[in-house]
Amino acid sequence: MKKDSRLAAFKELLDIMDELREKCPWDRKQTFESLRKLTIEETYELADAILKNKPAEIKDELGDLMLHIVFYAKLGDENGTFNMTDILNSINEKLVTRHPHVFGDTKVADEEDVIENWEKIKLRNGKESVLGGIPKSLPALIKANRLQEKVHGVGFDWEDRSEIWEKINEEIGEVKEELLKLSEKEIKEYGGKEKLEEEIGDLLFSIINAARLYGIDPENSLERTNQKFINRFQQMEKIIKQQGKMLEYVSLDEMNRIWEEVKKKEVKR
Repeated sequence: MKKDSRLAAFKELLDIMDELREKCPWDRKQTFESLRKLTIEETYELADAILKNKPAEIKDELGDLMLHIVFYAKLGDENGTFNMTDILNSINEKLVTRHPHVFGDTKVADEEDVIENWEKIKLRNGKESVLGGIPKSLPALIKANRLQEKVHGVGFDWEDRSEIWEKINEEIGEVKEELLKLSEKEIKEYGGKEKLEEEIGDLLFSIINAARLYGIDPENSLERTNQKFINRFQQMEKIIKQQGKMLEYVSLDEMNRIWEEVKKKEVKR
C-alpha cells in the first residue's frame, strides 16, 4: 500500500508538471538555463534547512528540488533528448553498478572499502581522472574537501591523521615568513601579494584536510561558526542600541567588552 501511494504521488506530480507546462505562462517560458540559478538557490535552501535541523523545512525543500528534477525531465522530453524514464533508468543502473557488495559478489569490510571500490569502478568505466566530475563552479571550500575525499579513495592520504598538524604548523610558518617579506604598503595593496595568497590557500587547504581526517564536514563547521558570529554581533548591536549609542561611535575596547559579555551569557544558558 505504501509503495502504491508513493507511485501515485509521483504520477500526480508528473501530471501537474504536464499541465503547468501547457497552461502557465511562467512555466511555459522556462528553459534549462533559466532554471539553473533557481535550482542552485533551492539547493542552498535545503542546506540551510538541514543545518537548522528542521524536518518540516527539509521536507518542503526536498519537494522544491523534486519539482526541478521533474521540470528538467519535461524539458528534455520536449527536446527529444531524455525523459523521466531515462533519468530513473540511468540512476538505477549506476547504483547497481557502483554497489557490487550489495548487488554482486564483492566483499567489503567497511565504508572505506566501499569508497575505494567506487573510485576503481569509475576509472574502469572510462573516467580519465579520479578528480574528474568535480564541478568547476563548486565553492572553493567544498571543492577542496571533495578533492581530498576523492584522492583518499585511491589511497593518496596521510598514513596517520595526526601528521596533518605538523603540516598545518608548517603552512602557518610559511604564511608568517611571507608576511615578513612584505612592506606595510604591499600588505595594504593587492599588488605583490600573489605569494601570500598562495601560502594562505595552502594553509586553508590543510585545515580543511584536518577537518576531513577527523570526520568533520568543514562546510558545516564553518557555517555554524558564521551563524554563531552573526548571533553574537547582532546581540552586541542590540546592547549598544539599548544604551542609546550608535555602533560607529563606540570604541573597539567597548565593543570587545560587550562581545565578551554576550559570550558569557551563552555559556550560562
